[in-house]
Amino acid sequence: MRTRIHGARVFDGERTIAATDVMLEDGLIAAVGAGAIGAANVEIDGRGATLLPGFIDAHTHTFDGSLAEALRYGVTTELDMFCLPRPLARYRRLADHHDDVADLRSAGTVATAPGGHPTQLLAALSGTVLDPSDVTEIDFVTDPAQAPAFVQARLDEGADYLKIVIDDGTVHGADLPAMTPVVAAAVTTAAHEAGLRVIAHTITAAEANIALNAGVDGLAHVWADLAPQAPASRRLAERVHAQGVFVVTTLAYFEAITAQRPGTAGCTHAGHYANAVGALRALHRAGVPLLAGSDATPFVPAHGAGLHRELQLLAQAGLGAEEVLASATSVPALHFELADRGRIVPGLRADLLLVEGDPTRDISALASLTAVWRRGVRQAR
Repeated sequence: MRTRIHGARVFDGERTIAATDVMLEDGLIAAVGAGAIGAANVEIDGRGATLLPGFIDAHTHTFDGSLAEALRYGVTTELDMFCLPRPLARYRRLADHHDDVADLRSAGTVATAPGGHPTQLLAALSGTVLDPSDVTEIDFVTDPAQAPAFVQARLDEGADYLKIVIDDGTVHGADLPAMTPVVAAAVTTAAHEAGLRVIAHTITAAEANIALNAGVDGLAHVWADLAPQAPASRRLAERVHAQGVFVVTTLAYFEAITAQRPGTAGCTHAGHYANAVGALRALHRAGVPLLAGSDATPFVPAHGAGLHRELQLLAQAGLGAEEVLASATSVPALHFELADRGRIVPGLRADLLLVEGDPTRDISALASLTAVWRRGVRQAR
């Protein structure tokens, strides 16, 4: 099966190419430009449209139906940041054997303190979107000596990377047990020895510094407790850059929890969103790799639509349109070692989306999504 997309502008994950042809064959990108010749079973008129790599949402939480919803919006891969073992096994089978859902990578079970985040959320979701029997399977780390066994358990359940949680609840107006610095360092070391990269859930600057001291590879959120122009925010951003750490943006998450009614569980005050935007700008100025992630859940942000909102917010925060698009394609592919996707290059997966107009100049054009391919299979719309 050969599909030719004719005359589309191409954002290849890193740069924009003038109108050209792209050939898909057997689930892969076969040729771009002059090599896209010969007979094709399907011809797509891409004139006036832009072809992009399928989006990678670098922070989600997978639930029943979410992978299909994500794909509707051109999110062809989700990087799940916490999923309990039995549901994860089910979602992996779905993603491995069906092309009408987004592909999936996952941290599996997070490392957290007993009673720490997100156990308070699991209790609230038990019996609704989570089966109560699944919730009892969560594991904890309380002692550095437990770190190797915890990491091995995550490998056994098929984790692709590890997530640690360092969150005392301050931003959410709660008081939660938090992982200690010594345990964070031990878990990070054990994960690295096992070949896993480590992503840290942190919300405040102090928590981010603990994660950086532990040697993590990435932060799952920007921090939200420092004023936008605070010198401490600039210094922290420079430290993140100096250590070669990437950051997942999650502005849509901060926007969503700021909008919640005061007194609602998990809500935060309006200043935290402005602080998050300030942190993002400091990180951008420092040259830190920024990965677009929505923190999509069964509620808000929503899967698929949440990433589109994230990209809008990144543009509003001052990133250039091509930088925004790269943050959801080639940049997460690079930092999560997804070498087979994230760019439009011959030999890579034909995970693609086609939009009317030019999102390399105006991100709002993404609203005009006309076609999505996952492994070369065009999705019904």
